[in-house]
Amino acid sequence: MNEIKEQTSILDRIPEELGVESQWVERGNVSWLAIDKNKLRPLARTMNACHARFVTITATELPGTDGFRLEYLWDLEGKLLGFLMEVTDKSIESIYDICPATDWIEREIHEGFALEIEGRACEPLLLRPGDKLGMNMREGAK
Repeated sequence: MNEIKEQTSILDRIPEELGVESQWVERGNVSWLAIDKNKLRPLARTMNACHARFVTITATELPGTDGFRLEYLWDLEGKLLGFLMEVTDKSIESIYDICPATDWIEREIHEGFALEIEGRACEPLLLRPGDKLGMNMREGAK
C-alpha cells in the first residue's frame, strides 16, 4: 500500500517538475504523458532522481511530412511510464550522458529514421552493412 502511495506521489510531481500541462493517460498498462521535445533532458534527470529504470525508445514515422512520434519508456518500481513527443524537425537531443542505457537505441533511431541525435556522435551500428541512413522510413532514405 505504501509503495502505491509513493508511486502516485511521484506521478503527481513529474508533470509539475517538467512544467507540462498535460495529464497522465492510462493505456495498455502504461501511464502516458505527452511532453515537448525540449523537456527530454529534464525528463531524464527527473527519472534518474526517481530511480526509474530506462526501458526503451520507440520511433514511428508520422504520415506525410508530419515528422516522428517518439515514445520513451521507464520502469518505476514495476510501473511503466511512457512519455510521448512529436518531432517535426528531424532532430532530438541525446540523453546518453544522463542515461547511458539509451546508447544503442539512440544510435538505432538515428540509423533507422535519419533522425539527428544532437550532442553525440552516432557511430554506425552496421546491423545491415550497406543500408542507407533512414532505412526504416517509408520514402526518401538518404
